[in-house]
Amino acid sequence: MLLWLLVFLGGALIVVGRQTAAFRTARRLRELREIRGSLEARRAELERRIRVASSREVLVPAARRGLGLHEPADSEFVLFAVPSPAAGVSR
Repeated sequence: MLLWLLVFLGGALIVVGRQTAAFRTARRLRELREIRGSLEARRAELERRIRVASSREVLVPAARRGLGLHEPADSEFVLFAVPSPAAGVSR
């Protein structure tokens, strides 16, 4: 009889221990999901800021002020023709 009582108490302690560990794991998982959500929001905000900062509306005025550059007129464009590989070198 005493043996069965000890077996039952041992089993109950194992169940309680596993449930406690599961609750801790679930809590940590919830915390990590919250952290991940905030990091994804931060990433989206940074990507938006990169898109805005690399747009023509931002880059053109900055290039004019900081570097003294201007947008080229149509007459300032020069197109270079790339020769085809077959026309230049024969093997």
